[in-house]
Amino acid sequence: MNLIFSPLPKTWIIDVDGTIVEHNGYLKGEDKLLDGVIDFFSKITPKDKVILTTSRQKKYEADLKKFLKKFNLRYDEIIFDLPFGERILINDKKPSGLKTAYAINKDRDAPLLVNFSIDENL
Repeated sequence: MNLIFSPLPKTWIIDVDGTIVEHNGYLKGEDKLLDGVIDFFSKITPKDKVILTTSRQKKYEADLKKFLKKFNLRYDEIIFDLPFGERILINDKKPSGLKTAYAINKDRDAPLLVNFSIDENL
């Protein structure tokens, strides 16, 4: 998958389990980072905001933060205790027609192979 985005700052809303780490790996003793995650995160610019989401209980916060720090995965916020169901993103289009919302559903525990580039003309 290759997406083309504008040069505007972005908000990345990224699920934790099954997306960047093995699903429920923390219940087996320790999280396991999925392939492609470090490369993906390295492309997120400092001007962007990263919000991680998870159904994990807040009591696992310290362990998750320690794990993320171990791999230098930056984030601005983590939202815990979310329901197990769908997560729905609703946003408006800019008057220019620029789309301001994207949703990507990847296979659970598969590598994070989402490529994106910036088009300065958008």
